[in-house]
Amino acid sequence: MKVGILIFNEVEVLDFAGPFEVFSLAEALDRTKIFDVKLVGQTLQTIKARNGMQVVPDCSFEDHPRFDIIIISGGYGAEEIEINNPVMIEWISKQYSNVKIMASVCTGAFLLAKAGLLQNRKATTHWMDLDRLENDFENIEVIRGVKYVDQGKVITSGGISAGINMSFYLIKKLAGADIANNTARRMEYDIII
Repeated sequence: MKVGILIFNEVEVLDFAGPFEVFSLAEALDRTKIFDVKLVGQTLQTIKARNGMQVVPDCSFEDHPRFDIIIISGGYGAEEIEINNPVMIEWISKQYSNVKIMASVCTGAFLLAKAGLLQNRKATTHWMDLDRLENDFENIEVIRGVKYVDQGKVITSGGISAGINMSFYLIKKLAGADIANNTARRMEYDIII
């Protein structure tokens, strides 16, 4: 399965790096990789993430493969910059019809909401931004105190490290509990799926 993780300037590092690590390490029992993970940027220009980390996308909006899963990262760049970028919002909206799962980490939920993908759905985001999500997008039922919310094709997760929990959940959903647990054990991540 192909996984695309959306990155942009001022993206929160763990929002993309956590899911990247989880999906990249997931293997079938015969040790073959289950997921092919790519970082996607609007262009191929170097991204300056939060706190100065520089990252180069693997592919751009113009040259990416067809993804089965797209993960929308969060951070200041999502909630304050990219939410006002019509190219970004249109790309997210367009990709929705092509994927099996569209997921967000942290304030990446704001980009899903802006694209109209959370209308009349339950969703969550970083605890500091729950009220804003609720106030800015009245047709979303905001869920508090959870790591992630599964609405079928759309899954949202809470802040920063919750994207790792959501990634293990997705692996369990798509590949089974044994693979999810083996991946968690390999990462020495204290989670029982």
